[in-house]
Amino acid sequence: MALPPVATRDRGHETGTPNANGCVWGPSRATGHPHGTVLIVTLWVVLVLAGLALVFARSVRVAAAVSANHVASLQAECIATGALAYVMARITETLETGVADTSDAYEAMPVGEEGYFWVLQSNLESDQELQFGLTDEAGKINLNTASEEMLLKLPGMTAELAASIIDWRDTDSDVTAGGAEDEYYLLLPTPYHCKNGPLETVDEVLLIKGASADLLYGEDTNLNGILDPQENDGDLSDPPDNADGRLDRGFYHYVTVYSTESNVDAEGNSRINITDASAVSQVQTLLEETFKEDRALEIMIASGLSSSQSFSSILQFYYRSRMTFEEFSQIADRLTTSSETTLPGLVSVNTAPKEVLLCLSGLEEADVDALLAYRSAHSDTEQLNTIAWVTEVLDQTKATGIGSYITVRSYQYSADIVALSANGRAFKRYKAVIDTQGTPRVVYWRTLTHFGCPLDAQIVAALRKGQPLTDAGFTWR
Repeated sequence: MALPPVATRDRGHETGTPNANGCVWGPSRATGHPHGTVLIVTLWVVLVLAGLALVFARSVRVAAAVSANHVASLQAECIATGALAYVMARITETLETGVADTSDAYEAMPVGEEGYFWVLQSNLESDQELQFGLTDEAGKINLNTASEEMLLKLPGMTAELAASIIDWRDTDSDVTAGGAEDEYYLLLPTPYHCKNGPLETVDEVLLIKGASADLLYGEDTNLNGILDPQENDGDLSDPPDNADGRLDRGFYHYVTVYSTESNVDAEGNSRINITDASAVSQVQTLLEETFKEDRALEIMIASGLSSSQSFSSILQFYYRSRMTFEEFSQIADRLTTSSETTLPGLVSVNTAPKEVLLCLSGLEEADVDALLAYRSAHSDTEQLNTIAWVTEVLDQTKATGIGSYITVRSYQYSADIVALSANGRAFKRYKAVIDTQGTPRVVYWRTLTHFGCPLDAQIVAALRKGQPLTDAGFTWR
């Protein structure tokens, strides 16, 4: 039986013409238009382009955010610089009245539409509320002049560190008991010499044997004086703390290296050194110009000046002279027991906090409480213009014991400046120390930004929401 004709493919198939068997073929499926392939390729192209668009859009957003953050950072930097200029101007202005004003609020001070700045002040009476203004460096213990006994009375100070501070700042190589000289420091993994010179900053303490950040800063790692949540949660987060609901400040806020004053009176005249035998005639002239001649002679005889008596302080001269408080107050600023032209490290009894006053030799808590109560009651009077006022509070032994360590003057002030951009994106923080002797000048400028933002988080949150800090009803601690 004959087989049916077999259809074969030839060129006619591609053109739709009949082949030798009379069969006509349509277009080949294998060689037809690839509609499915084109669709798939198109979808892939669309996906790739969409992905590239998303990546580009994200890159643009990131670049915009980076740019905005950079602009905010520059704004905060400029605000901090402007804040320093403002503080300097305020100090210069208030010095014309005699004493720099540290009580200016300096809280959320607006700088045009660029942002705000604050000047934090050490609030040593509360760890729950921020305080604003300048800090008097004379109200602190000077690490370069304080005795070992005074250093030991600082909160958190150890005997080892106190002795080591003495060795670090003195010029000899003799080791104080418990202290350290080159023999210790040169054996450290990273060796260095004992300085044998004055400390230039408070943070230099961290180079000294026995020192640590825990002793210096305590739990207050951002140095804002506030008990923040992370400073009261035990070991859950840094810093480690005892979670007792109280802020351990360390001794950072109670010490300085900047306090110094010229040995001159309020008018800028050199004082009369009552320990100098050649100055007896000057004292007599001063007494005769201030009091009657007969009274001046009585004071000279009672004090023993004419017989070359020595005095540890002008308060000792006061007690020996048997002057009244009113009489001594008139001449106290004209007298001194030092031949030095500058007097570093004197503690201002008008501004020092309780913890600092307790470091003064011979004073007990009851004495310090009495001093604080007296100065608070007479803060608006001229009673505090000379150190004579402490004789109204302390007995003779205690008053003369601290007489050579105290002053009522202040010339160096520190400003803890916090600047925040208007959108809350960036902040800068600096500490400045300003010396007001002569023309006010900055003697120390250091960034504290790495310590973190010391302000309440709701301040930053409000700015990021576009809420001005001046809105009525807005509060923060």
